[in-house]
Amino acid sequence: MKILVPVDGSKSAANAAKYAAKLASALRTKDRVTLVSVHDDHALRHARKFVGKQQVEDYLREVSDADLKTAHAHLNKAGVTHDAIIRQGHVAEEIVRLANSGKFDLVIMGSKGRSQLADLLLGSVVQRVMATAKIPVLVVK
Repeated sequence: MKILVPVDGSKSAANAAKYAAKLASALRTKDRVTLVSVHDDHALRHARKFVGKQQVEDYLREVSDADLKTAHAHLNKAGVTHDAIIRQGHVAEEIVRLANSGKFDLVIMGSKGRSQLADLLLGSVVQRVMATAKIPVLVVK
């Protein structure tokens, strides 16, 4: 079973990584768990004109590496084979694009825990992924 776990450095993302580790161990899957860190670079496009494209790329890689650190630790502790992908762009769209094209069987995501009113007004990455992914999405609190 191929599992995709989007991470953003939050506690809920760490919980999703823990759950993915437990599930992969219980299923004794030989497939890798894939972690993905996506950062929306839209706001930084303007900054590229002043600091340069490479500096923005380096900054986003550093942020993604920090986001992935805890998830890597949970999967390593469980002895689960895993890899990581770093993407830039609209967060939900990139997760769905990867989930649909990467032949994954399941997406395991953490919920941010915002109020229902905030999600209604702002929308959430989890809601968008659930609405548009062609594979099952499991949300972990």
